[in-house]
Amino acid sequence: MSLTSDNYWHDTSVLVTGGTGLVGSWLVKRLLKEGANVTCLILDFDPRSELLRSGDINEVSTISGNLSDLMAVRRAVFQNECSTIFHLGAQTIVGTALLDPVETFESNIHGTWNVLEAARTSAGLVNKVLIASSDKAYGSVDTLPYDEDMPLRGDSPYDVSKSCADLLSTSYAKTYGVPLVIARCGNIYGGGDLNWNRIVPGTIRSLLKGERPRIRSDGRSIRDYIYVEDAVSAYLCMAKGLDIAGVAGEAFNFSREEPLTVLEVYEHVCRSLTGGYVEPEVLDIASHEIHEQFLSSHKAREILGWQSEYSITDGLQRTVDWYKDFLEIEKV
Repeated sequence: MSLTSDNYWHDTSVLVTGGTGLVGSWLVKRLLKEGANVTCLILDFDPRSELLRSGDINEVSTISGNLSDLMAVRRAVFQNECSTIFHLGAQTIVGTALLDPVETFESNIHGTWNVLEAARTSAGLVNKVLIASSDKAYGSVDTLPYDEDMPLRGDSPYDVSKSCADLLSTSYAKTYGVPLVIARCGNIYGGGDLNWNRIVPGTIRSLLKGERPRIRSDGRSIRDYIYVEDAVSAYLCMAKGLDIAGVAGEAFNFSREEPLTVLEVYEHVCRSLTGGYVEPEVLDIASHEIHEQFLSSHKAREILGWQSEYSITDGLQRTVDWYKDFLEIEKV
C-alpha cells in the first residue's frame, strides 16, 4: 500500500484527538498537506505544542473538551461530520500514571470508550477509526518480539490502561461492527516531545545547555524506537488498510525491528548532536518498567505493505534539528 500522497485524504473530514501531542501534531500536519478537513478535540491549548507553534492550529477546526465527556466527543464528531477518527488522545507518561492512576484510567480507558461509543452511534457517519495504542499493552512476556496474537497482560497502571483500551476496541469491533484498527508502536521520538524526562528530548536539551545528561534507568533496558513521521505514516497506512477485507478489528505492530538499549540510543543522540560522546549520569531510579520490550512488524508488512522510512540516524538528525530551533527560540 502506497505511503505517498495520492489524494486519498483530500476533502475527507477527519477528527484527531490528542492533536497537541507529539504524534498528533505531526499527523495533523500530514493530513493538512494531503488536503483533509481536520477537526481537533483539544483539552489544553499548549502554546509550545508543534500544532500551535507551526500555525497548523489556524488551518483546523477546534472543539474544546475532555475525552471523558461523551457529549464533547460526540460534538467533535458531528459538528463537521467527521467520517474518520484518529484517536491519539491519552495520558502518555508512565510516571504520571504511577502517581495518578485514576486520571490515567479516566483519560485512556473512559476516553477510549467514549470515542468508540460516538462512532457506534454515528448512524453510519464514521467509517474509519484508528486507535493509537502501545507495545505496553502486551505487558511482560517470556518470549520476544511481541506479535499481535499474544495476550494483553499489562499490570502497572499505564500498561493496564492500554490493555483495557485495546480490549474495549476489540469488543466494539466484534460486537457492534465498529470499523476500527489498533496501532501498537514502541517508543516514538521526534521534534515536539516536551517531556524532558524522556531519553531523546532530555539528552538533547542537556547537551545544548552544556549540562551533563541524566539517564533515569540503569541504561540497559531494551526498547523499540520509531521516528514520529514513521508513526504517522503507519497510522495513515492502517486507516487506508480498512478498505481491505478482513482488516477491520485487527491490531498491527509497527517497528523498525532494531531494538536498542537506552545507552545505545543515548550514544546515537550524542553523536548526532556533538559528533562525539559525553559520559551521562546514570541515576538508576526508574521503577515499574519492563526490562525488554520490542515488536515484530511482520503482519503490517505482509498485509498493509508498511515499512519504516527513517533509520535511527536519520530520525535523530531530524529530531536534533527541530530541538535546536525550538530551544533557541524558547530558551527552555
